[in-house]
Parts: sequence; C-alpha cells; structure tokens
Amino acid sequence: MIRARNLTCGYGGRAVLRGVDLTLAPGEFAALLGPNGSGKTTLLLALAGLLRPMEGRVELAGRDIARLPARARARLVSCVPQGAAPPPGYSVRELVRMGRFARSGFWGGGGREDEEACETALTEAGCLDLAERQAAELSGGEFQRVLLARALCQGRELLLLDEATSALDLARRVEAFDLLAAQNRKGGAVLTAVHDLNLAALYCPRLIFLKRGRVALDGPTRDIFTETNLRDIYETDIRVAPHPVTGAPQAHLVPGAGAAAFFPG
Repeated sequence: MIRARNLTCGYGGRAVLRGVDLTLAPGEFAALLGPNGSGKTTLLLALAGLLRPMEGRVELAGRDIARLPARARARLVSCVPQGAAPPPGYSVRELVRMGRFARSGFWGGGGREDEEACETALTEAGCLDLAERQAAELSGGEFQRVLLARALCQGRELLLLDEATSALDLARRVEAFDLLAAQNRKGGAVLTAVHDLNLAALYCPRLIFLKRGRVALDGPTRDIFTETNLRDIYETDIRVAPHPVTGAPQAHLVPGAGAAAFFPG
C-alpha cells in the first residue's frame, strides 16, 4: 500500500526523520507512537505526500508519491491532521463534502453518490446532528469528529491520522477507535499517531515507535509492548499488566518516576 525507503526529511534544511524504512500493507491497522518531537507528524506528512523528502522516497501503490498529482493521491489517501482550525463561513456538511474533491471536484458534483458518502460519513463519525452548524462554532472535540467524517467521505482505502482523538473525551475516543477498527475490518489500512499507549495497545495489532527521528521498535503489539521497551522509549518507569477484559497489555505510570529519577546521573 505505502512504503518509505531510507526516508530523511525535515524543515528548513534540518532533518527530523533520518533513514526511515517503513511499509504499511493493505488492511493493516497500526499505531505510530513515541515521545514528543520524535517525528510522528513529520512522517505522516511525508507519507501523505505533503512534505518532500530530503533523501529517500515514499511509494504509494508502487508509485513515487512525489510524482502523483494531488487528486490522484487524494483518491488513495485520506488524512486527519493535527491542530487544524475550523474555517469560517462553512457549515459542517459543506466541510465534510469537501472530502469529495478528488472524485467530483472541490465542492462535489452534487450527485447521489456524493450525497450518500457525506451522509454516511457524518453518521459514522457521530456528527450528523452537527451537520447544519457552522464549523467555526464547534468545540475542539466536535471539530475533530468533523475532520474524521471528512476523511471518511474522501475515501477509506488508507487513513492517516495525526492525534485525531486528542481533544475527545474518553467515551468519544473509544467510539472513534471503534470506528477505525470497523473501517479496518472492511479492508481499509489505518496508520494513526497517538500518545495514548493503552488505546493503541487495545486496538492496533501493530505498533511503530519513533525516537529521535528513527524507528526504534516495530512489531506485533503483544511482542513489543513490554516494560523494558516502554521504559527505554519514554525514559520513565512504566509497568505493564493485562487489560481485565481483553487481556491486551496496558501501561501504568509510576508516580515520581520522571527521567531524572529513573536514569540518575
């Protein structure tokens, strides 16, 4: 589906990612994790074709993503960015319909397929009741749900999400990950950057940890979600125990075990 080969990229000539090799196959559901500044957002921007590599390349469906026109990329990849601001003057429905630009033009063609895609996305993302409201009037959590709806309206073959649930309350986070899991079961590939270790371990069969701009760990959740690995990645004391219902590994922080205490000297 999508592959990074020896990817080095950054901003203003300064590399943030260095020599990253990564492949996401069709139908995979993976979480991208790591400390602040490790390169998660930069990697997602490069995978989406929005940040040109300094070295290496990104391939989408076997083609160099840098050579694909924007609309061709958008037919294959849908993104939910981090920190996007609601644009003034647009209703939620209009904003979600913009996801159809790759197939029907910027505003959508107004056909039945576009209308159905918009309604389905609004319903699945839990924001049909917001459809006629102005996007600029929404709370941060409401707007994140709208961005997810727009991505679903655009396409579901590959979803790239950057902290798409950070502003949601606990119940809405679970609903959002339930939705992503459902899209994955239908065959869509999902790569989501997330800081919530436990949500990632509950839902994602594969975890990819970045640290200092490189892939530090990549593998099945049950194999790499260990106390030793998490301590090394986050440089603090973390304990792992099974979830009481699913048995998935869950992380537990230890109060007072900051980096200075855990790694003295």
